[in-house]
Amino acid sequence: MTTENRPTFYAALGGAPALRRLIDAFYDQVLADETLAPVFVHFTQAHIDHVVVWLSEVFGGPAEYTERLGGHHSLLAQHLNLRITEEQRARWVELMLATAAKELPSDPLLQQRFAEYVEWGTRIAKSVSNQESSELGEPGPVPHWGWDGLAE
Repeated sequence: MTTENRPTFYAALGGAPALRRLIDAFYDQVLADETLAPVFVHFTQAHIDHVVVWLSEVFGGPAEYTERLGGHHSLLAQHLNLRITEEQRARWVELMLATAAKELPSDPLLQQRFAEYVEWGTRIAKSVSNQESSELGEPGPVPHWGWDGLAE
């Protein structure tokens, strides 16, 4: 099946319910992980809710993160001064992809594109978390990711 004949990436993931299951299962592991727990010392339930809304918008669902939570700039600002290490970023990716393999559809292209987004996004989050200035500039709208990767 070509990507033109597939459902939207968001629909293929299973929409918000599937992303909620994924993020709930993922953060259960993160909070118990000795490498990642220090990054999430001020973690709240709202964080889980916001991650689900963010991923929904990124993958083609409702634009709630932009409409309700401040868009791309706001998401990046949440990472300022976290000082994420490469070890923490890599562990986050490892846990997320293992969780996605269990919680999301087994479609190889879907899993590949999801993994590509996770790698791309975590590199940006790490970079922002370690920058010397709190000035983010204007990062533009929430990025959109789908069957063909990052939509230009």
